[in-house]
Amino acid sequence: MAQTLETLIRNTKTLDSIRGIVHTMKTLSAINARPYEHAARSIDAYHATVLQSFRAFIHRNGQLPLTGGIAHSQIIVAFGSDHGMCGSYNEIIAAKVSEHLVNFDLKKEPPHVLCVGAQLNDTFYGQNIWPESVLLPPASAEGIGRLAGEIVTRLDTIRQKSPVGEIAVTLIFTEQMAHSQQEPVIKELLPLDPALFGGLADRPWVSRSLPNFTLPATDLLSALIRSHLFASIFRASAEALVTENAARLTQMQHAEQSVDDRLEELESDMRMVRQTEITNELMDVIIGFEALKKRPRKPV
Repeated sequence: MAQTLETLIRNTKTLDSIRGIVHTMKTLSAINARPYEHAARSIDAYHATVLQSFRAFIHRNGQLPLTGGIAHSQIIVAFGSDHGMCGSYNEIIAAKVSEHLVNFDLKKEPPHVLCVGAQLNDTFYGQNIWPESVLLPPASAEGIGRLAGEIVTRLDTIRQKSPVGEIAVTLIFTEQMAHSQQEPVIKELLPLDPALFGGLADRPWVSRSLPNFTLPATDLLSALIRSHLFASIFRASAEALVTENAARLTQMQHAEQSVDDRLEELESDMRMVRQTEITNELMDVIIGFEALKKRPRKPV
């Protein structure tokens, strides 16, 4: 159906407004990712300090007994998005959780699922996954510590209710890969991975003084494990937010390209309509002129 010039101009103005909104959102996605990247690097430094503290503990007390009993409480913490416009981000995480749940007997001992993000929770319902708790994702980098602390507290509550106090914790989140790609990853947080502390006891303590502490060994070990959990959850949350904004940036770039392509089509259509109108006006002038020429003149 042919469109009038007024309709094409109106559509062009609408698309220009949409393009401005898309461009703004693309810019915000790029800007918002930076604080989360800084937060991830900062917590890496903190985590390195925690591991160094484990090393001091091991140097004083020997290797950690990491061969604990069977974990009676399985916990899955899934990090999703709560803001939308980032493609199939939540669907990818939900599919990864569903794939991981195959390893459990859901009728006998269903795992505790902690969901970060209301939209991810809706996606879980679509796959018959029923989270025990839904947590709000942080709105800024300052809120990551709040979320990590809340998750650690909930893990401790579940551990206290466990028959033998043993829990297994799995983190599922997205991570930046090469060439700006995002991949869902599964990180086993508890029980502690022996590879994380392997060889620490055999390394010499490089310092002028030997490490020393006054807290009881059990209390200090509990504090170190809690700090390790906090740093790991903080890192996963920060990485998830980085990839979420990267996914949103990609979607906005595609949307911006689609709008630009549509604007080019409209501009081409407007040029054709203008040319048609000019041609019609010229034809009207020529036809009128020819009609005047053929009209018989009255004698003077």
